[in-house]
Amino acid sequence: MGSGAGSFLKVILKNFDVLAGPVVSLVYPLYASIRAIETKSVVDDQQWLTYWVLYSMITLIELTFAKVIEWIPIWSYAKLILTCWLVIPYFSGAAYVYEHFVRPLFVNPQQTINIWYVPRKKDVFNKSDDILTAAEKYIEENGTEAFEKLIHRADKSRSNIYANTIFDEDYRY
Repeated sequence: MGSGAGSFLKVILKNFDVLAGPVVSLVYPLYASIRAIETKSVVDDQQWLTYWVLYSMITLIELTFAKVIEWIPIWSYAKLILTCWLVIPYFSGAAYVYEHFVRPLFVNPQQTINIWYVPRKKDVFNKSDDILTAAEKYIEENGTEAFEKLIHRADKSRSNIYANTIFDEDYRY
């Protein structure tokens, strides 16, 4: 019986990454996500939403580069360690990766190279691009503070126009 338990332990240790991977990357995050949904705290919601975004990205990378990844012998262990770092709240790995790498790609795309950019055709009736270009040029030349003052003045003059409008109660449309 002793050798049977020993061989069982060897099998578990030899396949630790295969057994622990789903528990660390799916079972515990699923449980924690359900608990986060049931609490009023926004912090735990953000932690687990961030984790699932990163997990999806890792899965997409794995699926895309499967042929290359299968040649890396320590990939399953590296992924397990990375997943532990992302999942365990003590490390806040998911929040760190999101704040420093993922968020800048989506929140501030001007500072990164956008490989998905497709230029729009000029539309005679839609002038929004011209307005945005003019605003960007104004900010570039004068700074954001000057642009904010300009917007504030425009809002102020618009509110003065509405305040000075005389409404005739007898006039009906």
